[in-house]
Amino acid sequence: MNKPIRTMAVLCLFLFLALMLNATYVQYWQAESLSSLSEHPDNVRVRDAEFSRERGSILVRGQAVAESRPSDDAYQFQRVYPRPNQYAHLAGFFSRDSGIGGVEASYNSILSGSDSRLFGYRVVDLVDDESPRGGSVTLTVDPQAQKAAYDGIQALGSDVQAAVVAIEPSTGKILAMVSSPGFDPNRLSTHDFASANDYRQRLLERDDRPLDNRAIEEVLPPGSTFKLVTAAAALESGDYDPDTQVDGNATLDLPQTSTDLVNESGGSCGGPTITLTRALEVSCNVSFGSVGLDLGADALAEQAERFGFGTRTFTDLDDALTRQAVSTFPEDPDAPQTALSAIGQFDVRATPLQMAMVTAGIANDGVVRQPYLVDEILSPKLETLERTEPEDMPDQPAMSPENARDLRDMMVSVVQNGTGTAAQIEGVEVGGKTGTAQSAPDRPPYAWFVSFAPADTPAVAVAVLVQDAAVERDQISGGGLAAPIARAVMQAVVG
Repeated sequence: MNKPIRTMAVLCLFLFLALMLNATYVQYWQAESLSSLSEHPDNVRVRDAEFSRERGSILVRGQAVAESRPSDDAYQFQRVYPRPNQYAHLAGFFSRDSGIGGVEASYNSILSGSDSRLFGYRVVDLVDDESPRGGSVTLTVDPQAQKAAYDGIQALGSDVQAAVVAIEPSTGKILAMVSSPGFDPNRLSTHDFASANDYRQRLLERDDRPLDNRAIEEVLPPGSTFKLVTAAAALESGDYDPDTQVDGNATLDLPQTSTDLVNESGGSCGGPTITLTRALEVSCNVSFGSVGLDLGADALAEQAERFGFGTRTFTDLDDALTRQAVSTFPEDPDAPQTALSAIGQFDVRATPLQMAMVTAGIANDGVVRQPYLVDEILSPKLETLERTEPEDMPDQPAMSPENARDLRDMMVSVVQNGTGTAAQIEGVEVGGKTGTAQSAPDRPPYAWFVSFAPADTPAVAVAVLVQDAAVERDQISGGGLAAPIARAVMQAVVG
């Protein structure tokens, strides 16, 4: 064989091997990504094939909140949401042209059957000449708590903007998560594609953003609920205990400015000095502003970070539409800004999920658990493939068990003797904290409430945000609007 022929033969062999390697890479390594509807929504062939597939169910205590039912059209199966209003922002939606959201998106590979963990089941379906089926996922949600959260928000009115999150402190399980306003996933998932597209467009054009999950996407000043973080930092410093005397005057002279920090009532909190417990009971701005100045911004920031501020903590609902917002404590605030930050104002921002995590960490002897929504991944035959195991957040514990117990007792006192009496449950000790956060001068404040129950062995921690309830400004308070919702959610869990 002469040299030119040999060279061409080697080159052809090289090209043949390269073609085989590329085909293997595309068909094996890239197959899942290329066939993913969420990553390539314009892939018409894949889109239609996936839309026709029997997806697995999304289950809550064995009951489907999303399931595929046979249809009498070309697409074979219709995605149906039996309880659309309660679970819209959790289950999400599955549409042909408008994308997918919620757990439908974040666990799409399991539900559609394309996940590598379901390879063996796909082979069996192929051998049996059956269409591939998706696996299912079970959620951690307590259906009674979810209903209580939804009903509580709806009782405030049809146009309310609000969110509720409930967590099991010992594990991090999401027991309830509701956002308002909501949407009907059945209308997005219908096979009447023109109607679905029109509905989605109207949702996107609304100023109140009904597709947003306010429980994890909305970051707002947490107001006085952040005083729990300040109180934790004070107890952790070793310089404070529940009976330490703090400033209880009507005003706090802020350094570097002629502006004073005042209390919500305009008066004192009970005298020149009061105990730290009493300061929490009556939510005294002057007390906590003074404590914040004494501790310094670095101590407050570190304590906030230990509770999860500055960290993306929750990924079970990550998709093209939804991504958890990061709660923040301001960088390098000056002295007046530090005092305002200590009471949850200035540039402190938190999601309802974050404030539920703070409360759950205090309830769980100072240890904050990683929040999670998906409990189990199931095969098409409902066999358990994977179960989520509870994990601690980084930098734990957030506070010592002794200090956490002291702060729990202080929060119980808030509900028994302070601003949180609306959260009382007969026969159950409840801990809580109200918050009314100022916003722009031309709009009402935000009403917050966080709580846990029962106090001795907490089974649930709750955060409620009422962002806009269309009521008079003087009717807005954490104790008035948000606490009754939290009470109903806690009752649903503890009985």
